[in-house]
Amino acid sequence: MADVTTNMAAGPRGPKPKKAFSRGNIFLYGTLILVSVYYLLPLYVMIVTSLKGMPEIRMGNVFGPPLEVTFEPWVKAWSQACTGINCDGLSRGFGNSVRILIPSIVLSIAIASVNGYALSNWKFKGSEVFFTILIIGAFIPYQTMLYPIVILLRELGLMGSIGGLVLVHTIFGMPILTLLFRNYFASIPEELFKAARVDGAGFWQIYFQIMLPMALPIFVVAVILQVTGIWNDFLFGVIYTKPATYPMTVQLNNIVNSVQGVKEYNVNMAATLLTGLVPLIIYFASGKLFVRGIAAGAVKG
Repeated sequence: MADVTTNMAAGPRGPKPKKAFSRGNIFLYGTLILVSVYYLLPLYVMIVTSLKGMPEIRMGNVFGPPLEVTFEPWVKAWSQACTGINCDGLSRGFGNSVRILIPSIVLSIAIASVNGYALSNWKFKGSEVFFTILIIGAFIPYQTMLYPIVILLRELGLMGSIGGLVLVHTIFGMPILTLLFRNYFASIPEELFKAARVDGAGFWQIYFQIMLPMALPIFVVAVILQVTGIWNDFLFGVIYTKPATYPMTVQLNNIVNSVQGVKEYNVNMAATLLTGLVPLIIYFASGKLFVRGIAAGAVKG
């Protein structure tokens, strides 16, 4: 009892609470606000411009909100804007992008997850050399391989087709995805793997029943990376497809860079926003899992 009284008389212990508005906090949050404004201001201009009519845009008030909100630019960008000889807007490109995106994600992530699992838990002779060669492929500039891939797709009969572009995205996504999965599976306690082996579990049984249920965060990381890279790709789309199978980004370029007729800035802004909606929605819907996946092993060696 005497000890308790003595401790109470001595006052509270531990670090002194920091002030909510200290100089460090003011500098930190002030910097974050300025950076946020810098990045959000162009998005704001795009949104308000896409909701204005051309007469209001010609008045020159770029930052002002629309005096009369109209969604006609969005409708035109989606179904009426001309992309070359076709005037069906971005709707056809959206369908092509979805047909490219889904199989590319499924194939690349499925193969890379098995690769990472095998390289972390079922090491074989020369596995480290194989992994090093695979990672080196991630640092080779895409431009140096454009023409050889054209020849390869032509010989396979896939040049100009969606299947050919899916194959390209699957191959180019393999190095970085394999690295992510290998590092994540290597961070899982090895005792779980050894216990499963003692119980008689094989390669695929361990993969499906133990590794996959624990790997949701890194799968989300892989999905976000692939969606962002594949959906926003322009270079591969314009080279390895043809006008009938152009993805959305190629059609957007044709709309924005059109030199015929009146330059409709509101339609251009609406088309740009429509093109970027898919990766934004996926990121905001799974942002917490993305952070968990990165923290749980995506950057571990």
